[in-house]
Amino acid sequence: MTKDSNLTVNLRRNTTDYALIVVGALLQAISYVLFLAPYKIVPGGVYGISIVIHHVTQDLFPFFPDGLPMGATALCFNIPLLILAIKKIGISSGPKTIVTFLLISIFTDALSYITGSTPLVKDDSFIACFYGGAILGIGVTCIFKAQSTSAGSDVLARVIANSTNIKVSNTIIILDSAIVLLGLLVFQDWLVPLYSWFTIFVYGKIVEMFQSENPNRAVFIVSTKTQEIRNLIINKMGMQGTFLHGRGMYEGKEKDIIFTIAERKDLPKLKADVKEIDSDAFVSSMHATKDSQIRGI
Repeated sequence: MTKDSNLTVNLRRNTTDYALIVVGALLQAISYVLFLAPYKIVPGGVYGISIVIHHVTQDLFPFFPDGLPMGATALCFNIPLLILAIKKIGISSGPKTIVTFLLISIFTDALSYITGSTPLVKDDSFIACFYGGAILGIGVTCIFKAQSTSAGSDVLARVIANSTNIKVSNTIIILDSAIVLLGLLVFQDWLVPLYSWFTIFVYGKIVEMFQSENPNRAVFIVSTKTQEIRNLIINKMGMQGTFLHGRGMYEGKEKDIIFTIAERKDLPKLKADVKEIDSDAFVSSMHATKDSQIRGI
């Protein structure tokens, strides 16, 4: 493939990815502003905290009589979380992640300014939490398909899981549940956690429906530049792996094969970076269940 062809393919891919990010960010903002926040539904994550702070600070500041803006508040959490993640685990989708959480914050506060605190569906918390969770799930799916993330509690969960034996999925559940319980403590209403957990359930099912494949992929890389690829996997991608020793069947030469587990959304980036290091590298992947962190043997 020529250099011009590579540029065309990359431009097309980036255009599609950023279009998905815009759509996904807008859908998430719609979910927060028009469905969840008016009913004090706390969907976990950074925006769950922001919704709580937004309601608690109403009439507290003269320049924000309706409460602190949810988007700006979320931004105050996302920026330090992103810095922490870059230092601890590295993020391969850094620029896209920054664009993603900036757009969600901008869209959220712009919609709040336009619509105020009026819900799209009045006097029906159940419909609001159901459709709010569904729209949130579609928005998150768009972000995932763009190989990005909206930062937030999932980034913190990856940092915690990276230094413990707790799975990332379990860490996310613990963090989100703690934020939902925060809503219960602040609002003193059992309907808040009940509706919030239902929203999280719907959101999770929507993401699962559109991301039906196993999110983890077992990746085998055969290359003569194993040390460079090792540095890519560990230092840039924030992943771990194992060297498998093998022997070529044709020439009988000893060689190292890199084995690692990658999240499906990170796989295209990993393949592209490996090809930049070694255009002759062979990369193969298959479905995998990641029961624990991969450690070097």
